[in-house]
Amino acid sequence: MTNSARRYLWISLGLWGVLALPPLRHGLESTMAAQMLLQMPLLALAGYWLGKAVPARAEAILMPWDRWGLSGLLLASMASMPWMLPRAIDAALQQPWVELAKFASLPLLVGLPVALSWPRAGFVLRGVFLLEIAATAFRLGWLYLASPVQVCSNYLVDDQQQTGRWLFAVGAAINLVLVWKLVFGRLRVPG
Repeated sequence: MTNSARRYLWISLGLWGVLALPPLRHGLESTMAAQMLLQMPLLALAGYWLGKAVPARAEAILMPWDRWGLSGLLLASMASMPWMLPRAIDAALQQPWVELAKFASLPLLVGLPVALSWPRAGFVLRGVFLLEIAATAFRLGWLYLASPVQVCSNYLVDDQQQTGRWLFAVGAAINLVLVWKLVFGRLRVPG
């Protein structure tokens, strides 16, 4: 294992561990916006950094199943979908095994596949993937803003509406970045 890979491994495990600490975990789960827009993306980021530590030999073994990055990005999209549902958000707060599933699936089934598949994905696939993230943010934002009733039993209507506004902002920011990149250059992620 190279020094760079070892560093990414420790950063990944460190972030994962810090996010699991009860005070930080409870703090990030105290509001719907913090859970959806901080905790969950940070868990996926831990998995992304874990993907940077995967040896080239292991990547070569995966290559035939993920030649153009489509399989990994599809897996990441499918694995992240349940964590956008209000019922899953509630269950993660109420049942320890669902919380454990969140802490395992977001890094291993979302962040890790994105790290391995993104370099292989072409410009169009990357754009479609990012547009789907933006569209999901807009759909969920609309759901949380338009719903007159509480959709999560653990969060108040005001909290869900604040989350809806933040999700709209995230979707708009992604779209602005995509338009900027389409006008001024290709999408590139460092690393």
